[in-house]
Amino acid sequence: MSAKGYVIVHVSEIHDPAAYDIYRPLAAAAVAAHGGRFIVRGGAAERFEGEGPAGRNVVVEFPSVEAAQRWYQSPEYQEALKIRLAASTGTLVIVEGA
Repeated sequence: MSAKGYVIVHVSEIHDPAAYDIYRPLAAAAVAAHGGRFIVRGGAAERFEGEGPAGRNVVVEFPSVEAAQRWYQSPEYQEALKIRLAASTGTLVIVEGA
């Protein structure tokens, strides 16, 4: 059995909130279509280490790392990603679960 895959996103700045509002339901639909579920989706955050604002944080669980990779590379997410990249600044990593 393969380990679960986790997508961890840290959005440091949303500079176009209207476009980001368009992105969110598109991303959610792509997540659901690929068997993912949101664990964390932008709730209140407080930074305890490091510098800068806590930003917006998202964690999505997938059945496997491969499923997370398929979601990221899917045509439906790639369309949504164009909007996210234009509307915000941040990082996204895919991590193998324990």
